[in-house]
Amino acid sequence: MPSWIYFLHPPRPDFAATMTAEESAAFAEHFDHLQRLLADGVLVLAGPTLGETNTGIAVFEAEDEAAARRVMESDPAISRGVVTGELREMRVSLLRGRD
Repeated sequence: MPSWIYFLHPPRPDFAATMTAEESAAFAEHFDHLQRLLADGVLVLAGPTLGETNTGIAVFEAEDEAAARRVMESDPAISRGVVTGELREMRVSLLRGRD
């Protein structure tokens, strides 16, 4: 199964420290969404970068680009317009526990 990564680009520096109540609510839904993907065996890993730029990443599996785009666009943080998403296909070359 192909692997994909999507980036969640925040709207401003220090986003994690300056989220509004509406943005925090969207990110609570975002976290629930990622937990469901993990439970369903779709998500490989997810998390934010730390520091001034809080870009989020989600690595997951999907059959093709259309399916991958549906996964990314169903993320509440993206679908509610809190952050912008960027999708890329990727190859997992090394994975702890597998290699």
